[in-house]
Amino acid sequence: MTNRIAVAAFAAILFAAPAMAEDAMPMNHGAMDHGAMDMGAKAPASPADAAPSSVAFAAANAKMHEAMAIPFTGDADVDFVRGMIGHHQGAIDMAKIELEHGKDPEIRALAERIVAAQEGEIAMMRAWLAAKGE
Repeated sequence: MTNRIAVAAFAAILFAAPAMAEDAMPMNHGAMDHGAMDMGAKAPASPADAAPSSVAFAAANAKMHEAMAIPFTGDADVDFVRGMIGHHQGAIDMAKIELEHGKDPEIRALAERIVAAQEGEIAMMRAWLAAKGE
């Protein structure tokens, strides 16, 4: 599980567009210095230059950050679960992009495991929220 989380986190950082993420977050996301995590990723000169997978990853990343921009309730458990649902869905979306465009058998197998694990965890979190009346 830890390796899957680390890979998903690395992928999110690698494909992150820090300015887009900061715009999507209601809190002072820029204070977290995510811009320092650029890791040399460069946007294509124009959308026409972007590989289809890059366009898909950028869209999945923006969607994930929007889904994670939840209103905080002060209940750490509820806030964690609500934020993680969007985060896990982002991992699923990125894994599906890998399955559509990727070629390495080991990474494709990882993507398949991520989809299965994260879908199960999202179901558990939604059930937990429902049981709490959230």
